[in-house]
Amino acid sequence: MGSMFRSEEVALVQLFLPTAAAYTCVSQLGELGLVEFRDLNASVSAFQRRFVVDVRRCEELEKTFTFLQAEVRRAGLALPLPEGVLLAPPPRDLLRIQEESDRLAQELRDVRGNQQALRAQLHQLQLHSAVLSQGHGHGPQLAATHTDMPLERTPLLQAPGGPHQDLRVNFVAGAVEPHKAAALERLLWRACRGFLIASFRETEQQLEDPVTGEPATWTTFLISYWGEQIGQKIRKITDCFHCHVFPFAEQEEARLGALQQLQQQSHELQEVLGETERFLSQVLGRVQKLLPPWQVQIRKMKAVYLALNQCSVSTTHKCLIAEAWCATRDLPTVQQALQDSSSEAGVSAVVHRIPCRDMPPTLVRTNRFTASFQGIVDAYGVGRYQEVNPAPYTIITFPFLFAVMFGDVGHGLLMFLFALAMVLAENRPAVKTAQNEIWRTFFGGRYLLLLMGLFSVYTGFIYNECFSRATAIFPSGWSVAAMANQSGWSDTFLAEHPLLTLDPNVTGVFLGPYPFGIDPVWSLAVNHLSFLNSFKMKMSVLLGVTHMTFGVALGVFNHMHFGQWHRLLLETVPELVFLLALFGYLVFLIVYKWLRFTAADAASAPSVLIHFINMFLFSRSATNRPLFSGQEVVQSVLVVLALAMVPILLLGTPLFLRQQHRRHARRRQLVEDEDKTGLLDASVSVSSQGLDEEKAECPGDREEAEFVASEVFMHQAIHTIEFCLGCISNTASYLRLWALSLAHAQLSEVLWAMVMRVGLGLSDEMGVVAVVLVPIFAAFAVMTVAILLVMEGLSAFLHALRLHWVEFQNKFYAGTGYKLSPFTFAVEDAEHP
Repeated sequence: MGSMFRSEEVALVQLFLPTAAAYTCVSQLGELGLVEFRDLNASVSAFQRRFVVDVRRCEELEKTFTFLQAEVRRAGLALPLPEGVLLAPPPRDLLRIQEESDRLAQELRDVRGNQQALRAQLHQLQLHSAVLSQGHGHGPQLAATHTDMPLERTPLLQAPGGPHQDLRVNFVAGAVEPHKAAALERLLWRACRGFLIASFRETEQQLEDPVTGEPATWTTFLISYWGEQIGQKIRKITDCFHCHVFPFAEQEEARLGALQQLQQQSHELQEVLGETERFLSQVLGRVQKLLPPWQVQIRKMKAVYLALNQCSVSTTHKCLIAEAWCATRDLPTVQQALQDSSSEAGVSAVVHRIPCRDMPPTLVRTNRFTASFQGIVDAYGVGRYQEVNPAPYTIITFPFLFAVMFGDVGHGLLMFLFALAMVLAENRPAVKTAQNEIWRTFFGGRYLLLLMGLFSVYTGFIYNECFSRATAIFPSGWSVAAMANQSGWSDTFLAEHPLLTLDPNVTGVFLGPYPFGIDPVWSLAVNHLSFLNSFKMKMSVLLGVTHMTFGVALGVFNHMHFGQWHRLLLETVPELVFLLALFGYLVFLIVYKWLRFTAADAASAPSVLIHFINMFLFSRSATNRPLFSGQEVVQSVLVVLALAMVPILLLGTPLFLRQQHRRHARRRQLVEDEDKTGLLDASVSVSSQGLDEEKAECPGDREEAEFVASEVFMHQAIHTIEFCLGCISNTASYLRLWALSLAHAQLSEVLWAMVMRVGLGLSDEMGVVAVVLVPIFAAFAVMTVAILLVMEGLSAFLHALRLHWVEFQNKFYAGTGYKLSPFTFAVEDAEHP
């Protein structure tokens, strides 16, 4: 946890990797996941790098793997997870994997092609059999049926020896899709002018589609006609509708023989198709066994080659040179891993630190508990290198601010139990590998939900609310009996006054404060909303000012760590004075009024809000007496002091940096003058060497030369305006603690009054019907509670995020850094299905 409060020290290292062992070394670094490589070939295109051919071979293999995986999923199978830890394969294994995968892919293509051809052939045989089955018993007799011609009673076939003795009836039989049958029939009738007899019938059994494999119904047709021109029209029309046309014999005996032959061929094709599918299952079984480890290995190999492409080649071409960011405490581990990986090459890899003027990346190690809180902080922006990390404080402040808005023992307990169930089941494989996005979101923040629920239970006890109902854990501090005895409440008085007042000034009425939280008697009072309004509003201001002050105070540790003492004096101190002189004084007034005034003089207690308004107007109110003597003078001094801090914030840091820049400029000018007064006969090489040494001795010259006064003044002006206005607006933003808390309490009250009380009361009135109504109202109550928990909880969560942004922004957390993204294979393993 030491690194949680500030990011770890990160160093830039240079790696000298022997060419023969470079692949093994980088592969081992990927397994460790401790270094982030820098691209030393940024000016070189991706197509001109050293290992581009190897990367392309890996990409081609990934395409083959995608085809194999699609075939497995097409068969309704799933790929198992790879077993054990798989290392990146040696480069010589790439050819073996490529050959085996290509062979499996070709076998699958051949088997799939044969299967499709057999299915299509079987489908044609089944359609032909259906057509012959439909035409069984009809044949030429269809020619003698009626037509819509005027001479409909004249036989279509004349007796032998008549004028049409050379004409013969022909048949066209086939199958068409059902949604095309009606259009086909209409077009045939109109095109052939009725000189045909057509019969359409749906198949009795559904046939399997050869492409999709789904059962489908077909419509068979049998058309009898005479004349060659009519026949040509019919064939063209059936071709346009993509009909399957089959030969149809005129003799019934020939049709029966053809039908039996088709059935025999179908049986033989089904046997061949079964053997083909069994062989396909065997090939898919081999793919299931080999593909998962291949996918992981090739992904790792591709990642290794992409990392090697970021390295530069030495002038002797005997080693690769790489630069990487690495945590300082991990350098011994990296050195040992590289030595072990390069031992077989005969030359050990070398690691050494090099100076760098770039800002290093930010590294904050997390675990399963702190990861969600660190994610909240990173949502505002990644902290700069070695900047104070607010995540440890967020572990407490975020759940607490959420609980202030969501305080309810019952609702908090439900959230706590839900999160506890996820925590207890976090090691189960089914829970880890769940693909539902909403579930993964909740599961990732399970520890955050756990603390949010726990803190909500705590604040629920303070508010004394459990599902919007007060609980009397301890005896109440108010006595109704004492008030009744000393006030002489009679039956007539009670009848005339439906509302009774408990006066704490009467002896024995107020026995003392409730031991913990709000007294339950307030839930029975008609003015409990006004009481909670005042309590929660002032509590929100206290928490808000404390939270903002804590954020400003954390900036002290940043300035001390970076040695920026001028910012400590010219920024942090004025910010604290400005914030505390105005809003810290408001907190003082609230607390002082709570401690100074009792129930006896509560009626004459002054208004804190009016005093705070008069403080900015430099005025006083005759009807609002001071809280303490000399209050007006104190308020005037605090306002003037706060206003005096604004010019210091605005001009202090820019003027200091400008003066520092001028001082360094004068120092450089003196050094240049001394060089000019030196020996004039110095050699050019000595002079150039002296200039190089001068540049090496002044690493800050470039930063000083880049000082632009206008930009510094503009940046500081924006920071000052944001801070001063933010103190006012952000203090008002913390009032959302009060607003959301009251909204949650009122929604809970509406839930109880409109659902529970009305539903149960209606059930009592209706008697027997209550047996039916109670489950309905119970289900509605459960749904309402669920909606209340989810919607109110989400709203409180978002407002807690906003309040933490108030703390971080312009206080101590710049959020302008970038994360250390180590080269690791863990992501490759996690992405595998």
